[in-house]
Amino acid sequence: MGAGILILIVIIALALIFLFYGVSIYNKLVKLKTLVEEAWSGINVQLKKRHDLVPNLVESVKGYATHERETFDSVTKARASAMQANDLKSQEAAENNLNNALIRLLAVAEQYPELKANQNFLQLQDQLSVIESDIEKSRRYYNGTVREKNIVIDTFPSNIIAGMFNFAKSLFFELENEAEKAVPQVKF
Repeated sequence: MGAGILILIVIIALALIFLFYGVSIYNKLVKLKTLVEEAWSGINVQLKKRHDLVPNLVESVKGYATHERETFDSVTKARASAMQANDLKSQEAAENNLNNALIRLLAVAEQYPELKANQNFLQLQDQLSVIESDIEKSRRYYNGTVREKNIVIDTFPSNIIAGMFNFAKSLFFELENEAEKAVPQVKF
């Protein structure tokens, strides 16, 4: 009878260890899911700031470049599309489209020296630069939390708990920046 009780105690102890380990993994997954959601919220805040700035930027350029109607329309449409995107992949595509439209708008601005010297335009351009930097930081944080969550979901034995409770991997958020892809020209 003594050996039977000892075996029962060992079995109960092992069951409790596995239970506590499973709860620990579950709690870690919940924490990572929350961090991913919080990081996505940070990206949305920065994207909203950019979306709010775009009309002012367009209006500033419009005053100097009235014949660039197609460029203004493409920026306006890209902004509207980005504001209506409701999932990660459509947001990613819409923001890439808006990036490209903004690059075209700023290229138009380069053709007008008076505009480039306008204080209001310079302030808007500086604000856009700061917002783009903040978007990049938010995107890196988001992608870092997604990476951590996905690693926990993919690795053994936490993948068992993740599967039992339907924790799904998250998608990374990538914005293409054509300026970063361009080969810099060095002139001496």
